[in-house]
Amino acid sequence: MADHPALKLLAELLAVPAPSGWENGLAAVVQRTLDEMEYGYEVDTAGNVLVRLDGREPTAPRCIFASHMDEIGFVVTRIEPDGRLCVDRSGGLLPWKLGESPVQILGDQETITGVLSMGSTHGADQGEKAITWRDVWVLTGLSPAQLQARGVRVGSAGVPVAAGRGPYVFGDAADPLVAAWTFDDRAGVMTLLRLLARLKEEGLRPYHPTIIAFVTSEELGGHGAKHLARQEQPAVFVAVDGAPIPAGVPLQIDGRPAIWSKDRLATYDQQLLQQFCQAALAAGTELQTAVYDGAASDASLLAYAGLAPRIACVGHVRENSHGYEVARLSVFDNLLKTLLQFMKAWAGL
Repeated sequence: MADHPALKLLAELLAVPAPSGWENGLAAVVQRTLDEMEYGYEVDTAGNVLVRLDGREPTAPRCIFASHMDEIGFVVTRIEPDGRLCVDRSGGLLPWKLGESPVQILGDQETITGVLSMGSTHGADQGEKAITWRDVWVLTGLSPAQLQARGVRVGSAGVPVAAGRGPYVFGDAADPLVAAWTFDDRAGVMTLLRLLARLKEEGLRPYHPTIIAFVTSEELGGHGAKHLARQEQPAVFVAVDGAPIPAGVPLQIDGRPAIWSKDRLATYDQQLLQQFCQAALAAGTELQTAVYDGAASDASLLAYAGLAPRIACVGHVRENSHGYEVARLSVFDNLLKTLLQFMKAWAGL
């Protein structure tokens, strides 16, 4: 499975830390991959990486397909005299999803390694309790002066170390599962890069003038996508992300991708939803539909802000969202086939 194109590209993307505000390293990987595919691109003032595709109908309304480059993480809030770091979340990360584990802190001059810590259980008062960010810290082994020399400061960001991020393939070899910390949203970035490769290989162009966008800061409010939408004023914005499985949402990890119908901010365009479902069937797969009361995407963030009149969100189905996520390996190929078929066939607005 190591030669599977999705896994090879995912492994490269997962190795690069990219918490919100620190997406430059991942953007560089995206740009290098685009160079290898001989695509022109631009980087806007928000740090978004954009590929413009000419449409078969140049006067048709503009569409954007976007995946966000940033990941959930944590930030340093205080440096104690002994060099331990007090931290809080960046995006939707909860400390119990990490557990006590090695992490890396992105200093301005140097990246250091530490251990996210929760203290001893050898005490009379150490029963079961809900762990919050107030209960954890990062041990660094460095003094405040040494941390300062490495550029570790209040506001520095942290993520799990690269060595344990995955991807890992397991289960039935004929239809395996794949796990990583986290797919959100490197799996979308990987899928859009694979989509661009297929479009070039097959000499295909979408009907509409289209921007393939790799955007910043989705986890902190969709700032990159909002900047892009203000500049480009798309008629349609499609987020290529994932589909979590909270309690009560009847999604299955069975190789079928999913499309969002409603989330906590917006109802998605139902005509687009139906057209994506038709494209999936034509591509030999099927889309599951999902309704969320505690999630949002770049697409719904734009709709809520009045920046995109028609929206969709499609992606892989994943268990353990905002943690060590698990998906069916086949879902990545099925999502790619669906997007490719949609671009071939859709002449919608």
